[in-house]
Amino acid sequence: MGDCLIPAVLLVWFCLVLLPLAVLFVFSFFETRSFVTVYQPTFNTWISLFESGRFEVTLRTLRIALTVTALELLIGYPFALWLAKGGTTKATKAVMLALLTIPFFLDMSSRTIIWRAILGQSGLVNSALMDIGVISAPMEWMLYSEWSVHFGMLISLFPTMVLPVYMAINVIDDSLIEASNDLGASPWQTMSGIIIPLSLPGVLAGVVFTLGPALAAWVEPSMLGGGFVNLLSNSVESAYTALKYPVVAALSTFIILLLAVLLAAMLLAVRRFGDLSSAFRVLKG
Repeated sequence: MGDCLIPAVLLVWFCLVLLPLAVLFVFSFFETRSFVTVYQPTFNTWISLFESGRFEVTLRTLRIALTVTALELLIGYPFALWLAKGGTTKATKAVMLALLTIPFFLDMSSRTIIWRAILGQSGLVNSALMDIGVISAPMEWMLYSEWSVHFGMLISLFPTMVLPVYMAINVIDDSLIEASNDLGASPWQTMSGIIIPLSLPGVLAGVVFTLGPALAAWVEPSMLGGGFVNLLSNSVESAYTALKYPVVAALSTFIILLLAVLLAAMLLAVRRFGDLSSAFRVLKG
């Protein structure tokens, strides 16, 4: 029964995931003429991606996505460590986990648009700072800027980073940490020798779940960028509105390829980190 189930699951996964991606890739080699898709193989669509100024948009998207992912990891890892091994009560963990999962049940647009009323020139933050005399004029950079896009993405993607890291740290056996302490290891030695290596699968999952949506984000750039911060997702939306479906396919494929390259580089870095940690332990021993 189990031997038959695995091939069936793999077949369904291939049909629902890999096959559409293959069709998307093939479709990117067509082009649109006078709002009509011409089904003749050509590189014109791919060439137009870089001749239309989208290379700059690609660099901006990559920079913002990597920055947001790095900040999420920098902020989320200590939070996940505290939540999993910081001696918090079961009630505190339950409340925190509930707060982290509630956003998944809310529409992204409704979660993001509220920040326009908070960060705007006449919003809550600027009004409060002006009332107490901290500033004399509204801070225009708080909205419709890269800063606001970063901020919105940090808020919306925080749970996708924290939850996998928390689950990975939470399953680490406490006896390993206690044994490390009993053997005289410093807190940093325990972190670098036990917690960090054993939590790497969760870190990788958190990076994947954060970097992917960051590369394809369109709600935050549209609502908080105000049209001044164009990312690849905005180009996809514009191409879709103009009925340029091969351009949509090429842009989507390009985003997937970017994510694949970044993940491959990350896996190599993690493997290198593991080799260095093993060599360091051998030399120390």
